[in-house]
Amino acid sequence: MIIISHSGSFNNTENFFKRSVSREYLLALEKYGREGVAALASATPVDTGETANSWDYNVVMTSGGFKIEWGNSHVESGIPIAVLIQYGHGTRNGGYVQGRDFINPVIQPIFDKIADEIWKEVTK
Repeated sequence: MIIISHSGSFNNTENFFKRSVSREYLLALEKYGREGVAALASATPVDTGETANSWDYNVVMTSGGFKIEWGNSHVESGIPIAVLIQYGHGTRNGGYVQGRDFINPVIQPIFDKIADEIWKEVTK
């Protein structure tokens, strides 16, 4: 025989599940997706501006929840230009262009904001 008893209230738990069902969190993910695109575009080194203007995002449902994916569609000869800027690349004449870490410094504060907002929602 199993007996379960409790005292107190499940109000916080019930409120959390109600907010989860309403999918209000998707609005927050969309907001942070747009914020990430703006931050990445402003931090991308500019030559023609094509790479800076090619950032986008998607909110994707996974088996464990949702995630935001940021991407850059500027590709030349099958090579994503944002990756070349971030990590560096060799040149045709045997030289090397040093990478420039422009993605991590601008996206980390957005990750921190997302974590803070999620923590606030969970602990309401």
